[in-house]
Amino acid sequence: MSVRVATVADAVERGADASGWSRALARISRRNRLAVLAVLTLLAAVLLALLAPWLPLLDPDTVDTPNRLRPPLTPGHRLGTDEFGRDLLARLVWGGRVSLLAGMGTAAAAMLIGVTLGILGGFYTGWIETAVMRLTDILMAFPYILLAIAIVAGLGPGLRNAMIAIAIVGFPIYTRLVRGVVLSLREREFVEAARALGATDSLILGRHVLPHLLSPVIVAFSLDVGAKILATAGLSFLGLGTQPPTADWGSMLATGRQFVILSPHVVLLPGLAIFAVVLALNLAGDALRDLLDPRTHAR
Repeated sequence: MSVRVATVADAVERGADASGWSRALARISRRNRLAVLAVLTLLAAVLLALLAPWLPLLDPDTVDTPNRLRPPLTPGHRLGTDEFGRDLLARLVWGGRVSLLAGMGTAAAAMLIGVTLGILGGFYTGWIETAVMRLTDILMAFPYILLAIAIVAGLGPGLRNAMIAIAIVGFPIYTRLVRGVVLSLREREFVEAARALGATDSLILGRHVLPHLLSPVIVAFSLDVGAKILATAGLSFLGLGTQPPTADWGSMLATGRQFVILSPHVVLLPGLAIFAVVLALNLAGDALRDLLDPRTHAR
């Protein structure tokens, strides 16, 4: 009988939580139309990137010198061509594929490294905590992009090395965030009770600590992807990221900047793509933070 009552109570609690989430989501969608537009923009960008191989696009790397710097709405080239006569629509779509992959990949790598080190530095005292925090302090003492440039200069130019560099300089943000949460949980009563009952560290971390990390880490990741897209585009703009002839929004800005007066669309189109995606990521991240905030559910 007691088991049945507990099961019914759990079901009611899960139903209440689901109802609270649905109400919060509906309230945010009504109040924040920009967030809805941001999510739709991101879905469109991701779908274009995923479906790029199957879309009826021209080859983004095919050079057509007689048709160089054609303006938008040119027959056969809806968004015009670049300085080598390559179709800008195709290069924007394929460049978005590279930029989104680089942004999400580096953010995911930084998140995994940072969360792991943050848990270790927050849950364990002594030399582990000291080593984690000193490493974090050293990396955060240098300007973000300058340290990434220095790492890429040592590894050599290329998209993979640029992603490695950005992941290295980006994980301290997650380390500090996670360590702060773990420090607040380490002395809580339920953790002390689990430890007194003989629970192992891995069990305590998996059952009592990690669930509390999901919300802040997810929000931080959603906001960080935009920063990582900007960072990879910046390194590509400097010639340290994606190498020609591979399309990338940052490299498109770099090669087109000398034609900004003669053919401004060559620079404006990739610039607007970066602006739209990063802005959409930030707006969606803010909405996600409101959705995951328990105080939002209570209102």
